[in-house]
Amino acid sequence: MTESAAGAGGFDWRTAGDHVRVLLSDVAVDVRIGLHPWERHPERPTRLIVNVEMFAAWPLSDGGFIDYDRVRAHIAGWRGRDHVDLLETLVEELIRVCFDLPAVEACRVRIVKPHIFPEAAGAGVEIFRRRPT
Repeated sequence: MTESAAGAGGFDWRTAGDHVRVLLSDVAVDVRIGLHPWERHPERPTRLIVNVEMFAAWPLSDGGFIDYDRVRAHIAGWRGRDHVDLLETLVEELIRVCFDLPAVEACRVRIVKPHIFPEAAGAGVEIFRRRPT
């Protein structure tokens, strides 16, 4: 996952005080997804690569931890689900899962279809969001 100085809204985790960044990197999952007719064959799901970053104040107020396994389990649950048209649907879903974890103040979710076009390494969507106030 590439680094950027600031996400949406100008939030920069590196200058926002002591924070922890919890990662799930390059999680592969096969999902029935896409708008194109050639993506709508249920016997041929599309490989997705999912990256999730969750940001929280450090140290955590309760001395606990951010349970990234809940996010990983949610991604694994996408296997075998009904067809989804847009990557944005899955990104927004994962953002809600991240914010189900009380310590998470912000998150970045990136989903890429790595083999969708022969001339590109991948095509995808990335959203950075701060917890709603």
